[in-house]
Amino acid sequence: MSDSSTTPTDLTTLTLDERAGLGSGADFWTTKEAPGVPSVTMTDGPHGLRKQEGAGDHLGISGSVPATCFPPAACLGQSWDPDLVTRVGAAIADEAQAADVQVVLGPGINLKRSPLGGRNFEYYSEDPHLSGVLGSAWVNGLQSRGVGASLKHFALNNQEADRMRSSSDVDERPLHELYLRGFRRVVEDAAPVTVMCSYNAVNGVPVRHSRELLTDLLRTEWGFTGAVVSDWGAVGGRVDAVKAGLDLQMPYDGGAGDAEVVAAVNNGDLGEDAVTTAAQRVADLANRLHSSRETAASFDDAAVDAHHDLAREAAASSVVLLSNEEVDGRHLLPIAESGVTGSVAVIGAFADVPRYQGGGSSHVNPTRLTSPLEAIRETWAAPVTYAAGFTTDGSGVNPALLAEAVEDAANADVALVFLGLAAEQESEGFDRTDLALPAEQINLLRAVRAVQERVVVVLAHGGVLDLRQVRKYAGAVVDANLTGQAGG
Repeated sequence: MSDSSTTPTDLTTLTLDERAGLGSGADFWTTKEAPGVPSVTMTDGPHGLRKQEGAGDHLGISGSVPATCFPPAACLGQSWDPDLVTRVGAAIADEAQAADVQVVLGPGINLKRSPLGGRNFEYYSEDPHLSGVLGSAWVNGLQSRGVGASLKHFALNNQEADRMRSSSDVDERPLHELYLRGFRRVVEDAAPVTVMCSYNAVNGVPVRHSRELLTDLLRTEWGFTGAVVSDWGAVGGRVDAVKAGLDLQMPYDGGAGDAEVVAAVNNGDLGEDAVTTAAQRVADLANRLHSSRETAASFDDAAVDAHHDLAREAAASSVVLLSNEEVDGRHLLPIAESGVTGSVAVIGAFADVPRYQGGGSSHVNPTRLTSPLEAIRETWAAPVTYAAGFTTDGSGVNPALLAEAVEDAANADVALVFLGLAAEQESEGFDRTDLALPAEQINLLRAVRAVQERVVVVLAHGGVLDLRQVRKYAGAVVDANLTGQAGG
């Protein structure tokens, strides 16, 4: 990607209406064109491209084109591997180039202030240093291929409940040493071309109207030179947002915001230079990204295979062994070295229909999907049985499924039990109410342990779990987190 010294776009021939128009979207995912200024296409995608070709939305409701679903940030954060994260960012950029996408909305680096945060799967860590290092690696990988990043959600977007109206009230020292530290690291080390303004307020001031955050801190102190973009629907009061330093309101609002800006200039409530400055940043962004366009970029079968392999490598590098006890003098894992050569009982609905990514705006339509069950059957020479054991619809204990699982476990040499949280239990848009696994899953695990000495639990989740009951009944526990499309 060309650097930030790209020659500024000449806006002297544009009318005030045209300059105001550059500060808002043309539709849900693209910006407006103007003489000398091309349109920019943006899509969600912290862990894979989510380009919608039909109706647009920011909740993952409408479908999107197939793309590689890499492990989300919560999983990649367990790799502690900046080089790996850089490669994932570059792969996502290659797919964006092939899809004619100029900006990918990511990475998300908000701190996991509460373990109940519904969107914690989309953020790297509760530690600002780790978040900053891995966020910088992702941005560097993406932008090395000519695609722009959008660092989000600036700032202190630490809860989903009432996120449009909530205020994150924080004292000055933790504000800078914790909540803003990762953002500063990414801005200074990786120079993302855009920063996304969050929905919430900080200390009572909506971020979209905070000149302290959007201009004094972000630009003057940290040296940010790109464009500040709103989260989708985050702008109320466009004139005050422009005064604060917001450059681009997304998505299209029917022209209401543009009209407010023009009227404010004409009545003296807003300086025309502020409108020109915002338009200049958007125009420079558009021309910079289009100059980096790789016209020959394609996402062919070979690339699909290579990216699937990278997703597998990323998943394997991020899985964490939490416990591994001995049975008959040997550790339970690896199974091939534990003395077990006979049948394996695979238990748990997530083994067959894996939970491999988060819910909401980051939901990716994977190019392919490998389940743990099919991979185990391909790998293990002895018989492999499968029993769902529980449902993921919240209907409670299913006696028939439970009985089938217990019978399989009793007749096998080892039980692999796949537990976790369903998409309906953690997603963008709401926060969790507790840290527990569903009661029917703990009930299943207890019943399996009663008939089988060798029990291995594999966890699928994007947020914190209370594992006291799991540790009580499982000899080995593997934290797979959300491993993406190749996690199986």
